[in-house]
Amino acid sequence: QVQVEESGGGLVQPGGSLRLSCATSGSIFNIYAMGWYRQAPGKQRELVAQITSGGSTNYADSVKGRFIISRDNAKNTVYLQMNSLKPEDTGVYYCNADPPPYSHYLGYWGQGTQVTVSS
Repeated sequence: QVQVEESGGGLVQPGGSLRLSCATSGSIFNIYAMGWYRQAPGKQRELVAQITSGGSTNYADSVKGRFIISRDNAKNTVYLQMNSLKPEDTGVYYCNADPPPYSHYLGYWGQGTQVTVSS
């Protein structure tokens, strides 16, 4: 069983920055792709950013140039640096551990951390 725990959310003014962290347990973190998703009130959960086990990254168009995803395999942790935040970035941010395709490993979600961008 892999534990996934997000932290770093909070209230920030438009234009501000936040850094989210996602700590995982277990010794197989480095073979998982890790992603950040968000869900705004009344909307579906959407992918914000993803980083593969090899370090390749992918971003939603709405956050390109503002958010940076990174991972530290030694600490079993993935980060999301969020800059130039906008009110539309508000939502619950979830961390996802996505197992290698066709493997027997399971995927995992964290409980989420609230990010509110408001003046």
